Amino acid sequence: MVAGPTEVDLLIEARWVVPVEPHGVVLEDHAVAIRNGEIQAILPTAQARAAYVPRERVELPEHALIPGLVNSHTHNPMTLLRGLADDLPLMTWLQQHIWPAEAKVIGPEFVRDGVELAVAEMLRGGTTCANENYFFPDVIGATYRRLGFRAVVGLPVIEFPTAWAKSQDEYFERAGEVHDSFRGDGLVGTAFAPHAPYTVSDESFERIRMLADQLDIPVHLHLHETAHEVEEEKKKSGLRPFQRLQKLGLVNDRLIAVHMTQMTEGEIAACAEAGVSVVHCPESNLKLASGFCPAEKLRRAGVNVAIGTDGCASNNDLDMIGELRTAALLAKAVASDAAAFDAAYALRAATLNGARAIGLDSRIGSIEPGKQADLAAVRLGDIETQPLFHVASQLAYAAGRHQVTDVWIAGRRKLAARELLDMDAAAILAKAHAWRERIAAFS
Repeated sequence: MVAGPTEVDLLIEARWVVPVEPHGVVLEDHAVAIRNGEIQAILPTAQARAAYVPRERVELPEHALIPGLVNSHTHNPMTLLRGLADDLPLMTWLQQHIWPAEAKVIGPEFVRDGVELAVAEMLRGGTTCANENYFFPDVIGATYRRLGFRAVVGLPVIEFPTAWAKSQDEYFERAGEVHDSFRGDGLVGTAFAPHAPYTVSDESFERIRMLADQLDIPVHLHLHETAHEVEEEKKKSGLRPFQRLQKLGLVNDRLIAVHMTQMTEGEIAACAEAGVSVVHCPESNLKLASGFCPAEKLRRAGVNVAIGTDGCASNNDLDMIGELRTAALLAKAVASDAAAFDAAYALRAATLNGARAIGLDSRIGSIEPGKQADLAAVRLGDIETQPLFHVASQLAYAAGRHQVTDVWIAGRRKLAARELLDMDAAAILAKAHAWRERIAAFS
């Protein structure tokens, strides 16, 4: 007896499917079959129509279907501080403007509304997952869960009192509570998020190392962001910050090291050997004049290089398509090599490498059977992306986030023909306007 067509929930038929894995492959006139939020198959469209009976069929005749973009480092509640203190160096920006502003507004309502605004922006740019680093992770995680957005939520640790916790012990107690509340969640996971070596003690780092091993979660922190940070640590401890983390046992495959603009050849080799993931945030680093991450050297050494936008207070957007373009162009200039950080690798850094950094590469980051259907469709038929010779190059060097038309997370459609689903855009804008008035009153 010959079996008939298989029922699936969704069949997405695209002019091109860019799976990311295998690397550099572009599949023409292919379809992706999805059932229960999971990718079942990728095959030529004609074969897919014969093999599957979908409850819903989406035809994308001018589009590239790519894995949902993974923003590997962001502070999404800070979307509400977008443009507050521009054109300033990092420590002036942070200590004299951002921290004082946060002290006046930070709380569950600010965090919730900032994350909602960020999710709307990310979805409209093809991003389906964020590696989050901010206070009130309980509220952040609950908001992501309510909105059906995938995220790894940072459990903050810093050595001074904040609205989230007043003592070292309270930071760790609350971290444990938040981790437990999301244990086994299908969309929201956790990572330890010590702010940086200059704001976290050896004692706290030792506790983080032990607990991260026990809980099997990553450690996500700012590291070697500026030359000033490195010099201050050398004066204080006689060690570079990376060396201090090595001494404390934190340089391992759990470490997500963000920025890394100041690196020696030995540190690059150590990252490769230990399995450290480095998150490159080129636009934030450029805007704050923090320095240049040696992204191509890291890639050549075999380090997993991911891409993040950082927060909107220092970027000032969550545009991962723009970020991967900047990453590719900057890497070429820094390496003095036009072939460095090519288009296919830039897309990989913004998808599968990001998923690997946060421990989700077995579930997301590429279009493969068995993975979650986190997908984004980019229309390439516009004037700005014609004529088209190479799909990956067009995505990296010509396309813009305004060309993202449709987005799915775990097979659930979140953006359709540029319209947000399950989100009230007018209400989000109204909240943003209200926060603007409140913050402007004291800034």
